[in-house]
Formats: sequence, structure tokens, C-alpha cells
Amino acid sequence: MPFLMAGDPNLETSAEILLKLQESGADMIELGIPYSDPLADGPIIQLSASRALSSGTSLDSVFDMLAKLKGKLSIPIILFTYSNPLINRGLERFCFEASQVGVSGLVVPDLPLEESEKLSRIAADKNIDLILLVAPTTPKNRMKKIAETSKGFTYLVSVTGVTGERKVIEDNVEILVKQLKESSSIPVAVGFGISDSKHVQKVREWGADGAIVGSALVKRIANASKGMEPNEAGDFCKELHLSTT
Repeated sequence: MPFLMAGDPNLETSAEILLKLQESGADMIELGIPYSDPLADGPIIQLSASRALSSGTSLDSVFDMLAKLKGKLSIPIILFTYSNPLINRGLERFCFEASQVGVSGLVVPDLPLEESEKLSRIAADKNIDLILLVAPTTPKNRMKKIAETSKGFTYLVSVTGVTGERKVIEDNVEILVKQLKESSSIPVAVGFGISDSKHVQKVREWGADGAIVGSALVKRIANASKGMEPNEAGDFCKELHLSTT
């Protein structure tokens, strides 16, 4: 599951990248809504959000882009956003508008388990899964509760800290995957630090059902020549996809 920041470098390019990722083997796509205070994100994603905001990207414009892609995108789109934009929009309105443009899931990294029930219920009513996160520091009993509450899949954060490229994936991720699998029957996807095909293959060997690749892809898009961003994203996605076949 590749992660893409909507509006970086602009929404027209983002739309092309979404279609290219689908064509290149992505099973689903995590689409970031740019936010001015992204607490869970490292410098690469933060810069991506800043570029997107500078290009005029807003929640309304992201929804407009997705509306224009209806019928073209056939894989699930998972929105990644923070609590403030959700609250400012209104939970009911946000979920309704997201459902109208084909969104399948929602990730809110600063939403604690104790406050997830209401949003999960509203989202489910619109056929949207609220996907909850588990960190390496999450106590085992709490991890079980999160896995039992999460919809669609559980998002396992592989490192303590923010998003970003990593050279290695910590071995304790294998233990965490197994614990989550014992806690719930829903799939487990590993993110934060998954940077190349070897990482994807490793977490698959450990029993994970999915791998989320964000910073490494966002960096490639940022470094691509103007107009070549979709092809660069597609080539990287194909490379990652081949490691799972």
C-alpha cells in the first residue's frame, strides 16, 4: 500500500499518480490530506504536506479530485488525516463526503482508542473502515483491544517515533505481528520505515498481510523531473509489487 500526499506537487499530478500506482500493482493506496501540524510525520512527509498546502490543496479540493476519479480508481483509497480537520468539518459531514467520492478507509494517527468509538460508528454507517494504529510501545492488553476495535486492518507502526525511511526493520516487528494475529482475525499492515522491496519481503515473511510505503515513495516523487512524477511513482510501485509475487 503506497502512501501519497494529495497535492504534492499539485492535485493534477496526484490524480495521475493515483492511476499510475493502481496500474503498477498497488492493492490499495493511503492518501494523505495535507495538514499544517503533522505530529506523526517525519521531515519528508512534513515537507510534502507543506508543498501541497503551498499549491493550494484543501480538503474540498482533494474530495473534488477523488470525485473526478470515480469509475477510474477500482482499488480502495484510505485517507490519512488528523483529528482537527475531522472535527472542524464535523464527523458526520466528513464521512459522508468521503463516502461520496469512493473512500474506503480512514486513518487518524492522533485519535486514541478511547475516542475512536463514535467516529468508527459514523464511518461504518458510510461503509468506511476506521483503521487504528498500534505502536511498539503499546502494552499487550491494549494492543489486543485496538486490534479487536480496528476495522479493515490494524496499522502496525514498526518504529517508535515518526514516519521516515529506515535502513533496517527492527526484529521485534515479527513478534508484534504475531501478537496482533493472535488478538484478532483482521489483517495486519506494517508501516513507518518500510523503504524498499527487501523490507516489504521481510514483513511478509513475518506474517504481515500488507506493507505501507510512504516516505521512500514521497521522496522519489519530490526528486523526479517535472512531469515524470507519475512514472517515477509507478516504477517504484512495480519494484515493490514484484517482491510480493
